Amino acid sequence: MKNILLIILLITTQNVFSQLPANGKKNHIYLLVGQSNMAGRGMPEEIDTLTDPNIWMFNKEDKWVPAREPLHFDKPAVIGVGPGYAFAKEILKADKNAIICLVPAAVGGTRIDLWKPGAYDEATKTHPWDDAIRRAKAALLSGELKGIIWHQGESDANETRSPTYESKLRDLIERFRAEFNAPTVPFILGEIGDFKPGENKEIPVINAIIKKVAATTKNSGLAEAKGLVHKGDFTHFDAASARELGKRYAAAFFSN
Repeated sequence: MKNILLIILLITTQNVFSQLPANGKKNHIYLLVGQSNMAGRGMPEEIDTLTDPNIWMFNKEDKWVPAREPLHFDKPAVIGVGPGYAFAKEILKADKNAIICLVPAAVGGTRIDLWKPGAYDEATKTHPWDDAIRRAKAALLSGELKGIIWHQGESDANETRSPTYESKLRDLIERFRAEFNAPTVPFILGEIGDFKPGENKEIPVINAIIKKVAATTKNSGLAEAKGLVHKGDFTHFDAASARELGKRYAAAFFSN
């Protein structure tokens, strides 16, 4: 029985590895997690669909394919451009000897309470935390985890949830690092958009928490949302802003 399981594991591992370019470059893996603005809701343009031989993504079927927008698949009817692909392009500029491997695992509309073991999101019929961990560990058969980028908080920007957000966010970061035995892996957080200043007073509260956690957590960083614009719904970044946010994630990553 042990021999059969070993053979199955070896076959699975070989299948994952064989899908990435065998060009001698190292495979550097980045996990993309959070809610809809990480998943992406901007309208794709041609620049978003052009592939690069050195940037790959782990698709819905857990297979490596050339990366292109949309990266995510959480809500097929509304998926679009997020920060992930632009982030990868910036990383590649400084890491030309690697294949940049993205693992999209964000789920739109998820509050932070759904990012814990066993939690179930009724809207998407998924387990955000469990699914992200499973996908990441499968992807890690192909390479080394180099970073985690997180964008979430819109669903917690209310008087009921914001008071406990900091402790939950700190716990989430610790859990991610523990799952991958990667205590120093860079964890980059993004501010949420405040598109109607003064209307939702809890958005600045959440952003202050995100900024504080980024500043007081080792090997962490902050991607600011200042100056970014929405796509017309006062919730989601447009494509240009999503790309800019991706660049800011990369800049924060490099600052570690």
